[in-house]
Amino acid sequence: MKLKVCGMKYPDNILKVGSLQPDYLGFIFYEKSPRNFTGPLPEVSESIKKIGVFVNATTEEVTDKVSQFNLNGIQLHGSEPAEYIKELKLKLQQSVQSGALSNLPFIIKVFSVKDHFDFSTLNTYEPLVDYFLFDTKGVYAGGNGFTFNWELLKAYPSKKPFFLSGGIGIAQLEAIEKIDPNLPVHAIDINSQFEQEAGLKNSTLVKEFKSKLDEIYPR
Repeated sequence: MKLKVCGMKYPDNILKVGSLQPDYLGFIFYEKSPRNFTGPLPEVSESIKKIGVFVNATTEEVTDKVSQFNLNGIQLHGSEPAEYIKELKLKLQQSVQSGALSNLPFIIKVFSVKDHFDFSTLNTYEPLVDYFLFDTKGVYAGGNGFTFNWELLKAYPSKKPFFLSGGIGIAQLEAIEKIDPNLPVHAIDINSQFEQEAGLKNSTLVKEFKSKLDEIYPR
């Protein structure tokens, strides 16, 4: 089980959390978010994958941010249709061919869940993305601070690996331990439950969570 710490904003905090060696760090590129990242991005271990989070951004904006911050992954957190992802992948491939990008980033498509979810929605996205991410439906595009009903995931029809997000904190470790081992949960995504303020993570709490997660799912 991998760990993603999302909503990173401040350079010193990025370095402190980065020293804990999470598998992923997430940076939100969305002006309406209190966690909107504008840089600078300090150098972290190459073993940590940097993910840019976008909400209905243009393909040009996404490609520019991938190049500017050397992002390893793209997380699409808006209402982006499958056609958008096709266009984005083509633009990214062209950027690699031109030398503007060194590697193709992986793509995560986010779906917001609360009390019910139509899993057939995933069908058109499945051949286009590398991962899904399930987050809690709320007022904000992300970081709402509460979990959705994980029981719904029992109906997950795909083998596509996914990130589990939405209000996850220390209190959810017991539930994480009980996740059906047949579900392809790739990573746990944490954010608001570990914050001193928007974008500023409590590294002590992150360390505690990572340690206990590694006990449940030894690496």
